[in-house]
Amino acid sequence: MAFWDTLRNLFWKGSAAVGMTKSLGQIIDDPRINMPADEVERIARDKRYYMDDFKQVTHKNSYGDTQKHELQSVNVTKLASAKLASLIFNEQCKVTVSDETANDFLDEVFQQNDFYTTFEEKLEEWIALGSGCVRPYVEGGKIKLAWATADQVYPLQADTNRINELAIASKTTAVEGHRTIYYTLLEFHQWDSGDYVITNELYRSETADTVGINIPLNTLEQYEGLEPQVKITGLKHPLFAFYRNKGANNKNFTSPMGMSLIDNSYTVIDAINRTHDQFVDEVKKGQRRLIVPAEWLKTGSSYGGQASETHPPMFDPDETVYQAMYGDASEVGFHDATSPIRVADYQATMDFFLREFENQTGLSQGTFTTSPSGIQTATEVVTNNSQTYQTRSSYITQVEKTIKALTYAIFELASVNSFYADGQARWTGDVDSLDITINFNDGVFVDQDSKRAADLQAVQAQVMPKKQFLMRNYGLDEKEADEWLAQIDAENSTAEPEFDQFGGE
Repeated sequence: MAFWDTLRNLFWKGSAAVGMTKSLGQIIDDPRINMPADEVERIARDKRYYMDDFKQVTHKNSYGDTQKHELQSVNVTKLASAKLASLIFNEQCKVTVSDETANDFLDEVFQQNDFYTTFEEKLEEWIALGSGCVRPYVEGGKIKLAWATADQVYPLQADTNRINELAIASKTTAVEGHRTIYYTLLEFHQWDSGDYVITNELYRSETADTVGINIPLNTLEQYEGLEPQVKITGLKHPLFAFYRNKGANNKNFTSPMGMSLIDNSYTVIDAINRTHDQFVDEVKKGQRRLIVPAEWLKTGSSYGGQASETHPPMFDPDETVYQAMYGDASEVGFHDATSPIRVADYQATMDFFLREFENQTGLSQGTFTTSPSGIQTATEVVTNNSQTYQTRSSYITQVEKTIKALTYAIFELASVNSFYADGQARWTGDVDSLDITINFNDGVFVDQDSKRAADLQAVQAQVMPKKQFLMRNYGLDEKEADEWLAQIDAENSTAEPEFDQFGGE
């Protein structure tokens, strides 16, 4: 580390010690942040389960010695979150807006950010941790998307239904003088008398468990061009979109943060992991073992690594089946000491806990388990899909709110001249006039042929407009449906008139 860097760091430490420089132990120590410590701990625990990050398990061996081993877990948190995310949102989904110019612009932004693929991946993380956030920003004259999970999002002003203001934490590390230094950028989004204010603060710490002292943004090269504060006038919507899982937060009634998929399932998940860990251990110890007198395995004296020819080895060097037992050879004898593996018992136990987990997370019976025969009846399939569909529908409501909020934020950002080097906004118009439509792909639950046939009957009965039929069954937006209808009318009007057998029309 250079001399001036060392001197600068000492100055920062001294300033913090006498109160001249702001310092934080934890992010929630900032008075602007409205988030209790137990919520931070809850989210951290959710993240550990999602990452399959568990402590070593202690056990005692046959001699009474305490030993440790890695938990042989099953990451059902990851499996369930990924399953739900793929059912809720995938590349077949489509977001459109009513204005053609705006729709083309939105398509371009989403394409540049690989939105339809990335959103499914991030939704998986949000479901696992309970909440998340996505915000648009301008880089190189183009709108980019930045994603954050629940452990990076801190509400400022909020109620239990929505977050109007928040702080987003971004952490990075750097090696300085053979030491790891931890940097935290806090980005505050607030409203001030109708103006939208973004405040950026950078903190430096020499330990991972503290935020540290407030330092200038240009300390790190990546933040050199970042303004400490930006005030924007004329916005109607925040420049972020917050997501929270469905359902009430039964751990903290006043918190706006969503509950993780597993917050009420820790006991069951621990039981699943414990059962699997014990079964893996039983398989390991259940390998075949044949007890033989120790002298049966002796090979005579060894010279230069070579056994005596008088008593050469009789088994393959990799042989592990035979276990030597000391004692009188006639009493020890030869017998099988293999421990049977209780496959049926463990499978029944695992299925029991997995079914509990399926019920608690709203997933259908059979998502992780099967019926004893391995075959489900048609009634069971319909019933189970119905359960999953209801769960999916609840999540879709939250996802729809988030995507609409993101769409509004994108167009708000596109309309601010000062965010672009040429001083020209990328879109002008009334954000509130945009009609946003999100088409979620229901094909995984609904037979498309049956759905199309039912809709066609509704059209023939004159209870469904033809335009709606085209949009529902062919994935058309409103403009494309109008074009189809116009083309159909044109073709019908130019068709040759039919004549009856007597020559009349």
